Amino acid sequence: MDYGVTITRGVAPWQIFQQGPGGTACIRLEGKYHLVHLSQELPLQFSAVPHAKTTVKARVALESTGESVVPWTECTVLDSENWTITFPRVPAGGLYRIETYMDYEGWDGLSCTRGDMVHNVGVGDVFVIAGQSNAAGRAKNPVADDPELGVHVLRTSARWELATHPLGETTNALHVGHYENHNPGHSPWLHFAKRLKRELGYPIGLVPCAYGGAPLRWWNPEENGALFTNMLEMLADYDIHPRAVLWYQGEAEGYEDSAQTYLERFAAFVRHTRAALGQPELPFLTVQLNRCMEGPSEKLDRQWGMVREAQRQAWHTLEHVTVVPAADLALYDFIHNASEGNLVVGERCARAALAECYGRDVDWMAPEPESVVQTAPDTVTVRFSRIRNWLNPFGVPAALLPFEAEDAQGLAAPKAYETGADSLTITFERPLGADARLHGAWRMNPGAAIPSDCMRMPMLSFYGVPVEQG
Repeated sequence: MDYGVTITRGVAPWQIFQQGPGGTACIRLEGKYHLVHLSQELPLQFSAVPHAKTTVKARVALESTGESVVPWTECTVLDSENWTITFPRVPAGGLYRIETYMDYEGWDGLSCTRGDMVHNVGVGDVFVIAGQSNAAGRAKNPVADDPELGVHVLRTSARWELATHPLGETTNALHVGHYENHNPGHSPWLHFAKRLKRELGYPIGLVPCAYGGAPLRWWNPEENGALFTNMLEMLADYDIHPRAVLWYQGEAEGYEDSAQTYLERFAAFVRHTRAALGQPELPFLTVQLNRCMEGPSEKLDRQWGMVREAQRQAWHTLEHVTVVPAADLALYDFIHNASEGNLVVGERCARAALAECYGRDVDWMAPEPESVVQTAPDTVTVRFSRIRNWLNPFGVPAALLPFEAEDAQGLAAPKAYETGADSLTITFERPLGADARLHGAWRMNPGAAIPSDCMRMPMLSFYGVPVEQG
């Protein structure tokens, strides 16, 4: 019933507003008001009230206590039925409810003064989820990852809700640009958002736009760009300028034989996204590819190796881009992360976000080769950066060590190795040529033992790192 004050635009239940640099959000509401008289006897009868001078008021209150965050404030009454108000500085926090009411000259005690309320609104940070199936989430194995008030999701229905798995489900979908042909599953991002909310103390919103099987060209507007357009349309519904983009993609490139140009095309996607949103420093928090059990195929192995290397290089060459490893995590099927693996991805990305987006002193960066030096005709020493504890290759036989050298003669496998605190000295099955390069954890399935900084995280995969002469 349109009696009393109604809110028609500006806020929705469960909505998370992206805060600005000052830690506040501007919330502008529009609505209507209707003067109605209620009968004294039941059943209620409603009758019109002659127009009179009307005052509409609104406030922002804490859901938890009812205390005013923004006190009752008089709205601008535009004409005989429309009103508007702007709350210019609603502080980061919540959950809030927005309340309205009205009064008018000649009120007789029975005429309607009630107003709409919108519940469970927050001001905090919003993250958009982009990529393909491991970003959308495919795992169906059970894991505890409960919903939590203050972590909300914008569904494909264009409605905000309490965030629950699967984040990208398509009930009543209005945005069908990434409409899945089957139900998605568990993904990393609910855990990611809960971790940030607990650290930062304010709500987190998620906008899932990822699509299973999507190659980078569907995101890059210089190629196809359909998913890029769909993402912008979803954000435009609520005028969202997100805090960062969560990006997990690249498996499709191997099947399209397009890994060689991944870095330049990803850079184009980043550039166009930042330009379209007017956010030149928008962070991209990315995940390096996990394993795939399909194969074996040397062609696909090389494609995956090149994509992983491009993801590593994006971190080093593009500003405000991070990358975390995933090659050590359990799978749900031949290519998709298991639910427990998703929790780890969410944790690693949250730590990267705390450092990149919020300047926190958080140890989030994975080890990677700092130098690769040939110390004998058949031997190289790989020294790793960011080893906080000690390098752990898990004592596997040399044949299972996920490294291979390559020169003009082809690939060479390890036959022995020695472990230092932050280094591996690897002896190969033959002498290496002057043009040798080293690949690490590069194949689609790089094996079960990815060398790690013990008690912390595995190294990043790499491909084609030049071997220096010692």
